[in-house]
Amino acid sequence: MTRGFPPALLFALVAGLFVATGFMQSWNVSLTILNMALISAIMALGVNIQWGYAGLFNIGIMGFVALGGLAAVIVGMPPVGDAWAAGGVRLILGLVCGAATIAGAMLAWGAMAPGRRRTVAMLVILLGGFALYRFVFDPAKVAVEAVNPANAGYLGGLNLPVILSWPVGGVIAAGAAWLIGKTALGLRSDYLAIATLGIAEIIIAVLKNEDWLARGVKNVIGIPRPVPYEVDLQADPAFVERAASLGTDPATLSSIAVKLAYAGLFTAVLLLILLAAQLALKSPWGRMMRAIRDNEVAAEAMGKDVTRRHLQVFVLGSAVCGVAGAMMTTLDSQLTPGAYQPLRFTFLVWVMVIVGGSGNNWGAVLGGFLIYWLWAMAEPMGLWLKSGIVSTLPEGSWLAAHLEDAAAHMRLLTMGIVLLLVLRFSPRGLIPER
Repeated sequence: MTRGFPPALLFALVAGLFVATGFMQSWNVSLTILNMALISAIMALGVNIQWGYAGLFNIGIMGFVALGGLAAVIVGMPPVGDAWAAGGVRLILGLVCGAATIAGAMLAWGAMAPGRRRTVAMLVILLGGFALYRFVFDPAKVAVEAVNPANAGYLGGLNLPVILSWPVGGVIAAGAAWLIGKTALGLRSDYLAIATLGIAEIIIAVLKNEDWLARGVKNVIGIPRPVPYEVDLQADPAFVERAASLGTDPATLSSIAVKLAYAGLFTAVLLLILLAAQLALKSPWGRMMRAIRDNEVAAEAMGKDVTRRHLQVFVLGSAVCGVAGAMMTTLDSQLTPGAYQPLRFTFLVWVMVIVGGSGNNWGAVLGGFLIYWLWAMAEPMGLWLKSGIVSTLPEGSWLAAHLEDAAAHMRLLTMGIVLLLVLRFSPRGLIPER
């Protein structure tokens, strides 16, 4: 527990920041920040499961969040019939050929004895399979991407309720984490960090360049919502009457209502994941994971399969990040691969976990709310501070021009100051692990 500041008080203070934002700016702004803070808290929980439970240094969070965002497109968007007719089936067949080549090479490697014959067999399988894959896949890819590239140029999705993409995003991220973990979890912690960062960049590069998958940098827009649209609410006579009775216009009230609906859904998901994480942490499995984190050698001596447990927790934490990624894309109603930056989706999430308290789920949630509020409000506060200082300076002062340019960088300065203060005065976080 924090010395002098119980967790309930800390959460109340953070809640006060959102309430103050609503009164001083607008409730639309406050709810917008709140919804992203809820998603950020879920990301922080995923990282805390990996780092706080098992000490896995994953700095590829961005990649798993992006895979969750891809799930929203695959599940929620309607299929593009012309693209499927032009080469959809052949494109899927090409992917199957590629996967079969990799699987065949792995089976041959395990079944054959080391030597020249195995080397020759591997070369034949890999080169032959790659040639077959390109022969089947490339023409289909070109045909699909040529179908109305300005508005489509991809296969589309399954046209299912978009809320199903949230668990699907977790499953896709978990599958990718399993593949990554089977090869990378044997590395030392610093090499694991480098590997996960590199793999995350590969995932983003694929999303940017494979237009047939999700339109690449042309972005997918108009992803369906799990909540009503503002225009539909404004066209409802009962809603318009309610807005009039509250003394506000329907446009403002509809925006607030939609954001509140999102907040309710996101809160339910956060509480569900938090409950599961707390139960896992207090279970024998959770105690075993912390024992492995604190001393792998002693845990192995007690008969624990450290690599297997690391793989478990890596998959679980990545799945949580995938769920958060699908939720964020649903909130934005668009997938923008170029927006996935390590600063926002890796560094900032790590700051949330460190500031909140590594190893404590409540601390990760607190860090998610606090740090995202600071991230969102740092630039407006910087402009306000700049205005106050500039008003006291003579016109044309070089300092005024410098402050004008520096206001946009207040976010980075704020994050650095907060991180330094917490590491200096509460190095185990605001709500440290017990």
